Amino acid sequence: MHEMSSPEAQGNLLEHAASSYLRSARHQPVMWHPWGEAAFARAQAEDKPILLDIGAVWCHWCHVMDRESYEDPEIAALINEHFVAVKVDRDERPDVDARYQSAVSAISGQGGWPLTAILTPDGRPYFGGTYLPREDRYGRPGFGRVLAAMAQVWRERRAEALETAGSVMAAIEQNESFSGRGEISPGLVEKIAGAALSRFDARYGGFGSQPKFPHPAALDLLLQVALSRDNEQARVAFETTLEKMAQGGVYDQLAGGFHRYSVDERWIVPHFEKMIYDNTELLRNYVHGFQSYVREDFLKTAREIVGWLDTVMTDREGGGFYASQDADVGLDDDGDYFTWTLDEARAVLDGEELDLATAYWDIGELGDMHHNPAKNVLHVNQSLTEFAAQRGSTAEALRPVIERARGKLLAARARRPAPFIDRTLYTGWNAMAVTAYLETARVLRIEETREFALRTLNRLLDEAWDGAALLHHVIAYGDGVAPAEKAPGTLDDYAFTLHAAIDAWLASGNMNYYHVGVKLADAMIARFYDAAGGAFYDAASAAGSAPLGALAARRKPLQDSPTPAGNPTAAAALLRLEALSERREYRDIAEDTLASFAGIVEHFGLYAGSYGLALERLVDDPVQVIVVGSGPEAARLEATAVARFAVNKTVMRIAPFRLVPGGVPPALEQTLLQIPHPAGTEAWALVCRGRTCLPPVTDAEALLRALEPAG
Repeated sequence: MHEMSSPEAQGNLLEHAASSYLRSARHQPVMWHPWGEAAFARAQAEDKPILLDIGAVWCHWCHVMDRESYEDPEIAALINEHFVAVKVDRDERPDVDARYQSAVSAISGQGGWPLTAILTPDGRPYFGGTYLPREDRYGRPGFGRVLAAMAQVWRERRAEALETAGSVMAAIEQNESFSGRGEISPGLVEKIAGAALSRFDARYGGFGSQPKFPHPAALDLLLQVALSRDNEQARVAFETTLEKMAQGGVYDQLAGGFHRYSVDERWIVPHFEKMIYDNTELLRNYVHGFQSYVREDFLKTAREIVGWLDTVMTDREGGGFYASQDADVGLDDDGDYFTWTLDEARAVLDGEELDLATAYWDIGELGDMHHNPAKNVLHVNQSLTEFAAQRGSTAEALRPVIERARGKLLAARARRPAPFIDRTLYTGWNAMAVTAYLETARVLRIEETREFALRTLNRLLDEAWDGAALLHHVIAYGDGVAPAEKAPGTLDDYAFTLHAAIDAWLASGNMNYYHVGVKLADAMIARFYDAAGGAFYDAASAAGSAPLGALAARRKPLQDSPTPAGNPTAAAALLRLEALSERREYRDIAEDTLASFAGIVEHFGLYAGSYGLALERLVDDPVQVIVVGSGPEAARLEATAVARFAVNKTVMRIAPFRLVPGGVPPALEQTLLQIPHPAGTEAWALVCRGRTCLPPVTDAEALLRALEPAG
């Protein structure tokens, strides 16, 4: 038997990692470990603190810290001598990230990436921060000085470190285990919407000042309040924000798709990374906006987001949505792939194109980027109609020239070195994308989009699910590396996949998707639901062994940051499924979950959009529109039913051959198989509000009347 070599002899232990972020560090002289029992066992055996780095492949300052510090032999020697180093990909392990973000916020008052923490050998933090420069600067101590000081604290002032670690863990427990049971009421929806509206920027759209992030769930909540309560302020906030974001540099004016956020209040200069979850959720906002207000600019933005996703961020053959596109090609550039100097535009465009493009997209000698003032972030200050009127022309006359210029600029940009795309397929994010694509396909009537969404969901279920209780967090890694063990599915993964399964049934009529939904719901409840305390934990308890480090802290996610929170997402999915299955326990658990936070949720305002939407679904009678038929008249009825967004409205189109026992979910069987079907008609529709159904209708006018709010 050969004796196991030491980690130092083995070298960096990320060589066989599957994550793109971890693999990008496998050449570093730091003796990195992936998160796992081996790292903790070594730290305890050698009585060394753990240096924890949490980052992501799309994170610019993570790459800066890698180059400045982790690739520096002197810093690496200091780490290897005094610490056990652990590197975590926050996209791969959101459960680990969430807890240590909470810890670092408790220590320093601020979280973010890269997250840098020093832990006791059993994983409790006693120091935490974000980016730390190699040398003292930016008012921050240099990383080498921090490492030396923290190693000394562990050797010489251990009691102090342990006391800090104990108080930080207590803070995590308190911060992450919200307890605020209260009374559920429709007024709570209005309080959450009101809190968001209090931060609305009427001039530039969005919420707060700078930096500005998109808040898709809050935007949908404002749309819901605008339509259901005739709230003019909510309508203005929704429409203005969508309009200003799409005109800004935060939106890629050439290829489509949104960057992560804007550093300024006008949405002009973004952080240039593009995340799949931002784009799929914003796609839903624009589809819902078009659906409700029939604005051509919202339709155009939605189509362009789909175009960018289809072209750049999807596995067209196998199905699946990639995780992210990096902001930069190298550490010395800052969005150079996406930005333009006036000379660069001159080299690509002819006279008329250049004249219009520079004025329309605001390309000048003096640009927008601090690192290179000649670089312009393309954005528009007004609609094409307004721009054309200023120039004494029409949008119809200028549009061909603008589109020609866009095509030339895009072709020239494609010849530049492109930022890295992380082709990892994450389960929850792919499920979110499936839902977004199926909604888009229905409203915009794009069959190819529907087919790709179903292909993606089929791959997810084939590769990330065991067909019963176990769902993995990753469908497939980007470069085809197969890890020894996939990360476990989180509450988000189960909840979003449950939504996707329901949406797939709505889109296809295939009962297999409905049955998948029931299995996932039951597994989600069994693995994550706290029957004694109410609501859902974000991660299942580790079976057979004590949880590592801060994973011991149980967490019940409530706030959207940045994706919709797990608890309201799970509650909303169960409410949708109860309306199809008539399994009362789904509604009871959803109601209990929402009640668990009702006493405190209004304080989360802008970050409680998904909670407000789930609560609205609970307190408002569900509206089901069932269209039976498969010809053009059925399509007309479906289009009529889909018009105007409402969170509690479900539109189903069912082929006549499915009207047999077992052909539709149980709650629909009782209605559809019993009700007299209109004779001599190609298609008909049934509107049910709450537990009451109106007589079937056979034309769009009658359907519109049936959909008018009661009273």
